[in-house]
Amino acid sequence: MKKTHQQPILKSMRLREFTLTLVSFCFALVYGMKTAESATLTTVASNLDNPRGLAFGPDGALYVAEAGRGGEGLSIPGPELGANLFYGDTGAVTRIQNGTQERVVTGLPSLRLINDPNSGLPTVQNDRFEALGPQGIGFSQDGEAYVAIGYGSNPAFKNNLGSFGADLGKLIAFDLNADDSWQRRADFAADFVAYEQLNNPDGQDKISNPYALNVQGDNVFVIDSGANDLFRVNKNIGNISLESVFDNSRSIDGIPYQSVPTSITLGPDGAFYVGEYTGFPFPEGGARIYRVVPGNQPEIYADGFTQITGLAFDPQGNLNVLEYAAQSQGSNSDIKGVLIQLSPDGTRRTLVSEDEGLIGPTALTTGLDGAIYVSNYGSFAGKGQVVRIDQIQSVPEPSSALGVFAFGAFGVGSLLKSKRKRYADPSPCVTS
Repeated sequence: MKKTHQQPILKSMRLREFTLTLVSFCFALVYGMKTAESATLTTVASNLDNPRGLAFGPDGALYVAEAGRGGEGLSIPGPELGANLFYGDTGAVTRIQNGTQERVVTGLPSLRLINDPNSGLPTVQNDRFEALGPQGIGFSQDGEAYVAIGYGSNPAFKNNLGSFGADLGKLIAFDLNADDSWQRRADFAADFVAYEQLNNPDGQDKISNPYALNVQGDNVFVIDSGANDLFRVNKNIGNISLESVFDNSRSIDGIPYQSVPTSITLGPDGAFYVGEYTGFPFPEGGARIYRVVPGNQPEIYADGFTQITGLAFDPQGNLNVLEYAAQSQGSNSDIKGVLIQLSPDGTRRTLVSEDEGLIGPTALTTGLDGAIYVSNYGSFAGKGQVVRIDQIQSVPEPSSALGVFAFGAFGVGSLLKSKRKRYADPSPCVTS
């Protein structure tokens, strides 16, 4: 997130500026009835370190990117004065299949967030152990795996880590071998930190934090939460091209805040949908969902959400929206997550409410079995989970007026930046 590192470090910490779209306009205001869903959460993986992105591989297994737990090695300044990021090679990718979990890639770079106790910044609460590292994951039709590795600081500091920090802020690729081993592609790497340093497309503070990705054909579309951008990377040669820059012009009570995009999914209409976390002060109801048609400006599809960290369509065309926390994050805020379903006609249903077990969730995906899979306890080391969510029963809630933009060309209903993005206490290392 642009500079709100927490996805990933989307923590309630005030990091400096962190936090981790094409049809004719014919839009009409519609109203939706909210209903609550009673759901069951089943843990399918546990003891993970800051679990983030989820994706099913060509073998049918579910893979999760673990941002790790950083380390006690070299450090660089974090997004705010008094915040520091400590290096360790604790990032990983875990495979979940047939009731077992196994780390298939280890030793990836990770940065742990630690605030100086004299800085005035909030300290990490309870047993949180937030980190930046492997955050986005996806697979091509050729069976290659792509992993986005976070960074969350000014590009100028990266050299302080020497060779240890070489892969931070990059998209890297792996070939999947017949024996289930992963082999790093030495000929591929897309460096978003270097791109931000040279170009800084949003014109705000320089910071990069690749957070989520989506593989389509010959391209990997990557969300940089720190830079507030969407990039296209050619998966064969690794060159980067700018696709979209997200709005950073909003303010609340005189405080400007950034977009901090954190999630991307492909819609049934062929457009991308991008969810934002927003930067500090993380206003409730301030997060939006954009519709993005490559080559065109992003357009708001739905609004009124809070701290989005995941998006995924289901087979019926409903968009499932994951919120890291339903309330604006302060130093003492709970990080009780919520899962909301947004139907094509604008109806919203709460599938998982605040007290049903989602704690700081950081990503989701939909399985072939129709179930929803979520990275839970996404800003905790050793306590992270992947849970499967099965809907049981619908319970009507009081109706509520919800703004939706219905884009006539596709008939898709829709509802739907402070640079001070912080390591959002709540979230997965997103930075603004």
